[in-house]
Amino acid sequence: MKIIGRKREKDSLMQCLMSKRPEFVAVYGRRRVGKTYLVREYFNKQFSFYATGLTDEKMRGQLRGFQASLNEYGDEDKSIPKDWFDAFTRLRKLLEGDKVYREPVNNKRVIFLDELPWMDTAKSDFKSALDYFWNSWASAQEDLVLIACGSATSWIITNLLTDKKGFHNRVTRRIHLAPFSLAECEKLFEFNDIVMPRNQMIESYMVFGGIPHYLNLLDQRLSLAQNINELCFKEYGYLHNEYYNLFHSLYDKPEKHMAILEALARNKDGMTRSELSKEKEIGGGSILTKDLRELEECGFIRRFSDFSKGESESFYQLIDPFTLFSIRFIQNKKFDSWNEYINSPGYNSWRGNSFEIVCLNHIDQIKTSLGISGIETNEFAWRSTKAEKGAQIDLIISRKDGVINLCEMKYTNKEYSLDADEYEKIQNRMVQFQKETGAKEAIHITLICGNGYKQSKYSGIVQNLILGDDLFNN
Repeated sequence: MKIIGRKREKDSLMQCLMSKRPEFVAVYGRRRVGKTYLVREYFNKQFSFYATGLTDEKMRGQLRGFQASLNEYGDEDKSIPKDWFDAFTRLRKLLEGDKVYREPVNNKRVIFLDELPWMDTAKSDFKSALDYFWNSWASAQEDLVLIACGSATSWIITNLLTDKKGFHNRVTRRIHLAPFSLAECEKLFEFNDIVMPRNQMIESYMVFGGIPHYLNLLDQRLSLAQNINELCFKEYGYLHNEYYNLFHSLYDKPEKHMAILEALARNKDGMTRSELSKEKEIGGGSILTKDLRELEECGFIRRFSDFSKGESESFYQLIDPFTLFSIRFIQNKKFDSWNEYINSPGYNSWRGNSFEIVCLNHIDQIKTSLGISGIETNEFAWRSTKAEKGAQIDLIISRKDGVINLCEMKYTNKEYSLDADEYEKIQNRMVQFQKETGAKEAIHITLICGNGYKQSKYSGIVQNLILGDDLFNN
């Protein structure tokens, strides 16, 4: 078994095996993040029963696949179940048999239903049958673990996690599988014999995010730029159409989700719900609320509060590197190769934006570097409402020990060095922040440099320096 990282998730699965109650586990997250791999490898591909939903199959096709799985695990009935109630009745009989496989740990019976949302086809009564299976029998079996997994996150959230009817409070554990951190990416590169300095690992994260499947596609014989070109810009490239495929696999009607993301990609400082609702492709109401929740649950966007306004006004910001990269360079294609983009005007703007996203996905590592992991903190952003030229701080760490870290995030080709112009900008932002917010805490300018730092005569304004290597902290 080779599972890179995922310590919290593995602990949760172990708790299921040690538990003295029946467990109903929902494993969810975006496409290609490694949900199936985690569960299959953790249990060494040995289950009491395993079945997976089939893409774009109607009810009969789904039942045929389920029947094949029943036969594989010992059910001798070769007929296709007439409906899902029949299918789950046969599953119950199989699990009650003497020959059913049990986990060595605590003698548990483990059922793994992968891509569960695909099984729920129109007019199939799948959900009712699953509800009956769990509530009438499985929920009384102390030695049973049911793991439901799916990339269609909206289905998982709506039908399992927030359901007010049959599945209300039935899910005993939820595992939201997030993308890899930089530290986990580094371990994956080592496992795949990919030799890459850390600054390039950060650049790979700025393109692919921490999605294991994408990173597994990298060819060790090619440079990072060559890999990006082959995977994303060639018409046959594996990730050339991934942006479209990704959201159509996650959501039944993804057009509004994609419109939200594209609006946020144009507004890197973030947008309020009210601002988003004014976009003609998006609109408002309960649908917008649902779409924002689903995108946040999957880690595509973050909701954050303005330091000045607190919880009274929230902003939304795109924080998925691959989505930003796809919108900027693949969906709105201007050049046929990545090398052409590297020399284009929009490249540096994207790079600065994307590195900020990397930092926002590694706040825990930033806090570790600051030595404040044990201190209660809150994270904010801030927009000036009064500065003539505007002022924005994308990451503010407000600490209970009387300090506020104003984070400046910089990614350059070579070591970053503060010059007179940037010194003045930072000084003005700090003064404006104190003036508008009335903050009484000590203000620490925290500089995060992705590709090294060179001291200059203006460095005295910086209280905390965090380098790219620090973002690899576990």
